[in-house]
Amino acid sequence: MKLSELKVGEFGKITNVKGKNPDIKRRLREMGLIKGEILKVEKIAPLGDPIEVNVKGYKLSLRKEEANYIEVEKN
Repeated sequence: MKLSELKVGEFGKITNVKGKNPDIKRRLREMGLIKGEILKVEKIAPLGDPIEVNVKGYKLSLRKEEANYIEVEKN
């Protein structure tokens, strides 16, 4: 499933980072969003964009487009 499909309070383990735009993929890796990391969805804006996640104790805001690049396994 995609990160954008998780609900507030749910945890996910990153299984893959896919997408056509190499710049977005590189940016996500630089923020620590790599395979094997556990994240938690903290907040989702009323219209679903952006999504705030907690990774390694850091809170990150991602656009829905970016969240769609990240495949997760629900924990």
